[in-house]
Amino acid sequence: MRSKRSIVVAQSATIEASWVDGALYPDVEPPTALDTLSARVDYIARLCAAWDFGVLPGATVVAEVRKPDWREAVDECRLLTSPAYHLLRRWHALEELPYLGQELAYIRDDPNLVYV
Repeated sequence: MRSKRSIVVAQSATIEASWVDGALYPDVEPPTALDTLSARVDYIARLCAAWDFGVLPGATVVAEVRKPDWREAVDECRLLTSPAYHLLRRWHALEELPYLGQELAYIRDDPNLVYV
């Protein structure tokens, strides 16, 4: 019996030669293009939600969402509880917004955090 994770990975492989991570769309068919602002905002929300739970994006996905044409979608998303979202805002040199998520003392007070 295959695990749930292997099924999700198999789903994402159906989009040939595309950087879109189909694993972020367990509820609907993954898009073949993200050519509207609403589709991009949805992708950013899905990406950040997965990233916040430890599902790291691939290098191709990171390279794509760091491109300047993603700046508007990142700004519009407003996922203020997501650490990954705030990282995307920083990458796009957007104004800093308040972080409304949980602040864990064992992370906040870690002296090695400055090296990350």
